[in-house]
Amino acid sequence: MRQLILSSLILGAILICTSCSDKQYQALFQEKNSISDTLSQKSPLTLSEYHIKSQDLLQIRNLQDIKYIANDAPLNANTTGGNAAQGQTFQVEEDGTVALPALGRIPVAGLTRVEAQKLIEDLYHKSLLKDPIIDLKIVNLKVTILGEIRSQGNYLLTKDKITLVELIGEAGGLTDKANEKNVKIIRGTEKNPKVIEIDLNNIRSINDPSTILQSGDIIYVAQSKRAARGDNLQNFSTLFQPVLILFNTVLILYTLIHR
Repeated sequence: MRQLILSSLILGAILICTSCSDKQYQALFQEKNSISDTLSQKSPLTLSEYHIKSQDLLQIRNLQDIKYIANDAPLNANTTGGNAAQGQTFQVEEDGTVALPALGRIPVAGLTRVEAQKLIEDLYHKSLLKDPIIDLKIVNLKVTILGEIRSQGNYLLTKDKITLVELIGEAGGLTDKANEKNVKIIRGTEKNPKVIEIDLNNIRSINDPSTILQSGDIIYVAQSKRAARGDNLQNFSTLFQPVLILFNTVLILYTLIHR
């Protein structure tokens, strides 16, 4: 009987210990020989090469007069707002045009940011302004990061070349349960998605061109096997502990009664 009680107490102690979450040591950016992914090694598409699509939001301002795009031209119904310093924001319509003050509807779909900026600048110069300096930004480009990251969610791409490491830093870093060897970037269309696998243990991942993020990328940081086992043990012990406590109580009462 004493051995049975002792065994149950030892089992209880083991379950309690395993219910504590274990932390994984993350050894990032170590020297390794190679890095691989599922895409060809062609140069990544940067934001400067992004082609404007319908529903994109364009933030436009005239640097010669930050109050309006075209000096005294008023806001129109297609403007979504914005302060004077940042410029006004316009949405590209389904037909690929954007309605601008004094110009009307201008086709911009299929153009890069620089091409659209030059087109609008030339049109204002011909019809209204002497020396316009047009600044155009596409302000809805974003990526999504999920999994074992401290701040999951959507993040806007605010500059031309944002890397995976920069985004992870902006999102607060990896959690203690993250598998730094298994970070995936899902890229491409819904019908033809491609997966890039990144090993952040590898110092060469910093220079991997595929880690330069593109609009629409989904980043997923997997959970480590060790953390997954720990979670499974914790779930098991959470379910089993009430049974064990009841069993121990019955044993103690049985022992006291039969002394």
